[in-house]
Amino acid sequence: MAAGDLVTLPGHIQYGELLLGPGTAVKWTTLTGWEDSPGVDSGTVPRSGAHGAIPGRLLAQPRTITVDGVVLRTAPGAMTATVRELGALLAFRDDELPLVVRLDDAPPLLVYARCLRHSIPVDTGYRMGTVTGGAIQFEASDPRRYSLIEQRAEIRLPAAEPGLDWHLDPGPERLGWPLDFGAPGSTGTTTATNDGTTDTHPLIAFRGPVDRPSLTNLATGDVIEYDLALADGDELTVDTAAGTVTLNGTASRLTDVTARSVSEESFTLRRGTTALAFRAAPGFADPRATAVLRWRSAYW
Repeated sequence: MAAGDLVTLPGHIQYGELLLGPGTAVKWTTLTGWEDSPGVDSGTVPRSGAHGAIPGRLLAQPRTITVDGVVLRTAPGAMTATVRELGALLAFRDDELPLVVRLDDAPPLLVYARCLRHSIPVDTGYRMGTVTGGAIQFEASDPRRYSLIEQRAEIRLPAAEPGLDWHLDPGPERLGWPLDFGAPGSTGTTTATNDGTTDTHPLIAFRGPVDRPSLTNLATGDVIEYDLALADGDELTVDTAAGTVTLNGTASRLTDVTARSVSEESFTLRRGTTALAFRAAPGFADPRATAVLRWRSAYW
């Protein structure tokens, strides 16, 4: 099941396979921590010999999201079965699941989160099939919220256009309009648009054959480059959020980074449109080589 597949109405919240909100057995009234800014770790330090402080980096903390006023309704005597099913879907886990929220007519957004705790009040209404005042709390280690739509861009190495072949047999039937200048060339560049409010981390796949692949952010000058040769069929995957570099999905290749590269975690797409350039070792121009980017717009 893809993230947000069950979200069709304003007020829907989907966590994994669990759907809350209109048309479900689980309703809610209040959502906190979703439209709030996350907590911040400040690197600001006091000045030792002057008033004030030296501004430092502001780094967001994990986002805590709480669904309050949870209401469950079942047939009399069936509440325990529903609560057990809910508990299984909210059980502790090591990995994070997509948590998708749609508040109104705007497109939904998602985070990747785990359930920290849930509360199911038990009173006289429980055996009659009604629970009110429940709560569910989630934590997203990455506090940014993302568009459900994943964007994709593919870049090939620079290649000149072949141009018109002037060694054709004479005759108007061979040089008539429109003239055939051959297949278009490639600039080796593309643009990526982040419609959100903060930087987003792309997932980058270099596909061979290519020698010393690199990708340059033309807006910032940041470069990631790897001193290795990829054969036809090889794929080097750079996860800039996790800071990992793997060859064909298994072998780490962080040791192949070149001296002019920035750290993978710092290679981001700022809000707006970013121009990017795919390059290889001097003299290498195999048209089969590609760099494929995937990303989502990111929001605070």
